[in-house]
Amino acid sequence: MSLQTHLVELERKHRQLEEAIAQAVASPSADGLSVSELKRKKLVLKEEIERVRQTMPDSTLH
Repeated sequence: MSLQTHLVELERKHRQLEEAIAQAVASPSADGLSVSELKRKKLVLKEEIERVRQTMPDSTLH
């Protein structure tokens, strides 16, 4: 898998977690622990996205 493909996949997962967090927070039965876990996963993905971006040549970034 190329770095660009990996980056696109990480960004897709990050967006999915954003949507899941928004849905969980909007739910009246939202479990604070579940929301916290989703936010932690989102942060881990964000950090991975930044690591991948730093290893890519500038010309491949969009």
